[in-house]
Amino acid sequence: MLQTIKDWLWWERLWLPEKVSWADLQDKEDRTYAKASQLYAAVPCALCLLIVRYLFERYLATPLANALGIRDKVRLTAEENPTLEKYFYSQTRNPSQADVRSLCKKTGWPERRVEVWFRRKRNQDRPGLRKRFCEASWRCGFYLCAFLGGLLALYDKPWFYDLKEVWAEFPKQSMLPSQYWYYTLELGFYLSLLLSLTFDVKRKDFKEQVIHHVATMTLLSFSWISNYIRIGTLVMAVHDSSDILLEGGKLFNYAKWEQTANVMFVIFTIVFMVTRLVIFPFWLIHCTWVYPLERFDPFFGYYFFNIMLMVLQILHVYWAFLITRMAYKFVFSKVCSKWFVCMCSVSRLNVCLLVLNLLCGMFSPSNWTAMFGAMKRRTTVIRKRI
Repeated sequence: MLQTIKDWLWWERLWLPEKVSWADLQDKEDRTYAKASQLYAAVPCALCLLIVRYLFERYLATPLANALGIRDKVRLTAEENPTLEKYFYSQTRNPSQADVRSLCKKTGWPERRVEVWFRRKRNQDRPGLRKRFCEASWRCGFYLCAFLGGLLALYDKPWFYDLKEVWAEFPKQSMLPSQYWYYTLELGFYLSLLLSLTFDVKRKDFKEQVIHHVATMTLLSFSWISNYIRIGTLVMAVHDSSDILLEGGKLFNYAKWEQTANVMFVIFTIVFMVTRLVIFPFWLIHCTWVYPLERFDPFFGYYFFNIMLMVLQILHVYWAFLITRMAYKFVFSKVCSKWFVCMCSVSRLNVCLLVLNLLCGMFSPSNWTAMFGAMKRRTTVIRKRI
């Protein structure tokens, strides 16, 4: 039974094009090929990354948070009440009005006191600002190192400039040491994120994050076994480029550097839209969907790999929608406070000027000096109106 499952799992037609067998991918004197057994290295790598993350957050991120003056809000502790605590952990954290009345009868407390207890209890379990800062610092640091390492591994390769070279001599493409370490670190990192999801700050897109991590790990594993390594390294580099800006923007936001955070958000939005909605679908997916058919007939691995890329693309579109909605609220939201209107107007103008400069490529010192001068003048005018 097990042998039958193993034979079916490693059936050559699932992983390789026709007229290619596993025997053709055996190591030779001048060639070294990727092997499935090498993926096991991702497990100890993930455990090592968890240890490195702990040390990084404790001895680097925490002191940095102290230096930037990042403090957790003082939160009132909920009173001890076994009845409410049992309901809180076994039933729901947000009871309905009918449930609140029922709990009032059981505890002898008024409704207001029960509602305050649940609010304080929820606030107790929410992660503090320092924890968020430390997590974002770790992810930002890793994405930056991974992206720079990916560029070093790719900048002198012909397929970095000509995507048709991705399929040259496929699948008999020798594995490079830089590709091995790039894959191992990326796979280990996403595995470590998956292992730490229950301990990390729970985000609103928690389910999408789980799907993303699983899809990414599946793609990395499959591309490694099927020798889709060249396109795999390009996909990883494209993803890491915008993730750096996202996590960096969070850091500035947590540190209350609002103007810097706004600039980072604008740059991140542009880079995300370009890399995830233009380069990824129209260059990379086109490369995996069209160019292979010029060299071999489609097989299961061809369809499976492209389907997984489409799953990632669907997530990209979903996140692009969230980013666009956030940008819309940021630019067009209306508030009543005159002071807040003043600050928002200044921020919106500054962001719009930054977007125009970034889109038009106006990176000369004179243009930036004029732009910041316009920001200052507009700020003075609006404050005088108030």
